[in-house]
Amino acid sequence: QVQLEESGGGLVQAGGSLRLSCVTSGRTNDVFAMAWFRQAPGKEREFVATLKSDGTTIYTDSVKGRFTISRDNTKNTVLLQMNSLKPEDTAVYYCNGLDTTLNALGAWGQGTLVTVSS
Repeated sequence: QVQLEESGGGLVQAGGSLRLSCVTSGRTNDVFAMAWFRQAPGKEREFVATLKSDGTTIYTDSVKGRFTISRDNTKNTVLLQMNSLKPEDTAVYYCNGLDTTLNALGAWGQGTLVTVSS
């Protein structure tokens, strides 16, 4: 199984930036893509961004042009740079590894809370 630990959340004003980190360990060789998800209060968890093993990135429409997913292979870390944050970005952010059928490989962790004030 893949183990994941998210960090980097916090409170920021609208228009500000945050960088989230996700350290991965365990069976990372099974990972086809790394992805970030988020869950806002009272809503279901939703996809935010993914970075495939070939370098391809995909973003949900609401974050295109503002968020960037990347990885630091030397540290087994996946990053999510979030710029021009909006109050509607407020959520708990989770990362996970995906297999070739885009199923999550790891157990969902506690995530990291991002709060954007208006």
